[in-house]
Amino acid sequence: MKIYELLSGVRTAVTNEEQQFIQNHQSHVKLGSLNERDSWIAQSLVRKGIFTISKDSNTLMVNFDDIST
Repeated sequence: MKIYELLSGVRTAVTNEEQQFIQNHQSHVKLGSLNERDSWIAQSLVRKGIFTISKDSNTLMVNFDDIST
């Protein structure tokens, strides 16, 4: 591992399907508007720390602190 890799932060591996979801939903997304498959992908991305759920549990938001694309 190189020093510049350490300084740039920890990278999170995502699947092609998750990457496509990230590109298509770059800001706030209402959870009720997601179909079953997108909901499952969103749950996976929340577990990975890429997205967060709002306090009212209705909106999915990009975690800007951790994302670097």
